[in-house]
Amino acid sequence: MTANPISPTIPLDADGAHHGFLKLPYSRDDSAWGSVMIPISVIANGAGPTALLTGGNHGDEYEGPVALQELAATLRPEDITGRVIILPMMNTPAFAAGRRCSPIDGGNMNRSYPGRPDGTVTQKIAHYIATTLVPAADIVLDFHSGGSTLDFLPFAAAHVLEDKTQEDACMAAMQAFNAPYSVRMLEIDAVGMFDTEVETQGKTFVTTELGGAGTSTARSVAIARKGIGNLLRHAGIIAGTPEIAETVQLDMPDETCFQFAMNAGLIEYLVDLGNTVAEGQPIARIWPADRTGVAPIPCLARRDGILAARHVPGLVKMGDFVGLVAVAT
Repeated sequence: MTANPISPTIPLDADGAHHGFLKLPYSRDDSAWGSVMIPISVIANGAGPTALLTGGNHGDEYEGPVALQELAATLRPEDITGRVIILPMMNTPAFAAGRRCSPIDGGNMNRSYPGRPDGTVTQKIAHYIATTLVPAADIVLDFHSGGSTLDFLPFAAAHVLEDKTQEDACMAAMQAFNAPYSVRMLEIDAVGMFDTEVETQGKTFVTTELGGAGTSTARSVAIARKGIGNLLRHAGIIAGTPEIAETVQLDMPDETCFQFAMNAGLIEYLVDLGNTVAEGQPIARIWPADRTGVAPIPCLARRDGILAARHVPGLVKMGDFVGLVAVAT
């Protein structure tokens, strides 16, 4: 099998604090022998669990990268037992461009796993993470938010899995993260996701959606920062117990949680994030964007619950996501 061309500029298994890059050769018009340099930090101290902490899977999501950059700059080997691998901007080309997908190959990294060692830039990065970093980890935290097109209630999530022992471990880690909302999630499109790759390898996995709208806030970064500390304590990498506050338990049991636009136009939301809605209730309506004197078309909730996510731009196209209604448990 073709070897992955990525090489680390730092040791991945040595004690101490090491900051460097995953170096991927990439020949292009402006640099014939150039490289994509993916920032990575490894903080290690003796035998113990390994946590892999990732952000920037999508390049327009910022809470994770901010919190992980702070962690990389401040976490000391003497603070931990085991190892913490920090990858704040895993899809570095997309992150540098402020885009969800890579400007190099159009790749959506979170639909590219397990990747290919002889594929595109996105596929090579995904393959290296899947075959080198994930196998070394005991617990994986992948930060997400809504990026430039979505906004979410701030939640941590774990997935419904066939292996109930593994599912229980993921749910316990999600509860330890202790976001304001905690979601038991059934994915409707899991093919190629980092989540699926990590879970297939039998690891404990937690993900998040911590806001969005193309930015971060003081609150959303604080949630990410607290969640990191809690998860590392839960894993036994940092001493002490997680700092637990009240969290709202939500469930996403099936595809009726999701509402999509059936026509294009100017979207007007009738409820805000966190509001309770009933099945059949309009959560938004779509006005025509090219004429007057025409009534709007309503977007109806498909189940009772809480509006947990919504579209951000004021215009929608047919097929765009409109709203996520999660069920309080």
